[in-house]
Amino acid sequence: MLTKQLLDTTRGRIVTLLQAKPLTAEELAAQLRLTANAVRSQLTAMERDGLVRRTGRRPGTTRPSHVFEVTSEVEYLLSRAYIPLLSQLVQTFANSLPTEQVEALLRDTGRALGEELSAGRRLSGTLRSRVTLASQLLNDQLGALTHVEKNGAFVIRGVGCPLSALTGKHPGVCLAMESLVSEVVGAPTRECCVREGRPRCCFKIGNGRT
Repeated sequence: MLTKQLLDTTRGRIVTLLQAKPLTAEELAAQLRLTANAVRSQLTAMERDGLVRRTGRRPGTTRPSHVFEVTSEVEYLLSRAYIPLLSQLVQTFANSLPTEQVEALLRDTGRALGEELSAGRRLSGTLRSRVTLASQLLNDQLGALTHVEKNGAFVIRGVGCPLSALTGKHPGVCLAMESLVSEVVGAPTRECCVREGRPRCCFKIGNGRT
């Protein structure tokens, strides 16, 4: 598991300690049995990568020491609550509402998310440029790995699916992503996702004109 592999590294052990409470490089070094310089080197790289941030200073023996804490992005990465909660939420809707209402809710959610993610970045140029933007947003904001193909119509095709834990049980989740893409590109979009085996995203867009 990727998260376990991360936590088994020096960076991961630093993250684990900082999740409990903010610490200085010296305090981390003492718990990790490393030199303070080695830990500072890791913290500098982690700060650059947006994994930790400085939250203040603490008096030291010779000079004040910076105190570090993990960023909210790391908390999101390590949380295991989002998928089970989202899955149960979708299941609750499916058990309580007619299929048409569930699909309408998912489509509305996708449209709203597409509007939010593309705020300030929406293009008014060619269909190709808008499709490219949609693919970039899926990759940058949702962790997908997609690219744009054109064979008559434009297709955004992924090598995986960032919602694979949900789409097998709830295929309607793909409708939310379909509406997200349609909102960004401003053209009719149809999901053609693969949900068997290893799920993969696929969205066919527009009428093929550039």
